[in-house]
Amino acid sequence: MSYEYKVVPAPVRGLKAKGMKTAEDRFANALQTAMNDLAADGWEYLRADTLPCEQREGLLSKTTVYQNMLVFRRAKAPAKAVKQPPQPPVAPPRPKTGEERVAEKKLVTPPKPPAPASTEAPREDKKPGSSPDVAAE
Repeated sequence: MSYEYKVVPAPVRGLKAKGMKTAEDRFANALQTAMNDLAADGWEYLRADTLPCEQREGLLSKTTVYQNMLVFRRAKAPAKAVKQPPQPPVAPPRPKTGEERVAEKKLVTPPKPPAPASTEAPREDKKPGSSPDVAAE
């Protein structure tokens, strides 16, 4: 089974509520509210982690700050396979009659190409040297 994970920052302040007077009670209430909100969406609490985070301090220096994170997980929904609708059975082709076979042969037989036509113009008998260009001279 595969899971997807969600990491959220742990609350840093307590939530006021009726009957909660101490800081510990208010902090527990904040943590409980955060966990119950995510559990309502299907997330299961897994663990709390303290992780380092590098932050800029001033213009050039950096410091390491530790962040408290809550880790939740939930099972991924399985991908649904798309069902193909059943295909209707195909009836075998019926035997062809003699007329159908003849008609099919006529449709399948390619027509014979026409004889190539001559693209040259008919020639006139010309006498050597009797060109219209020469006669104009």
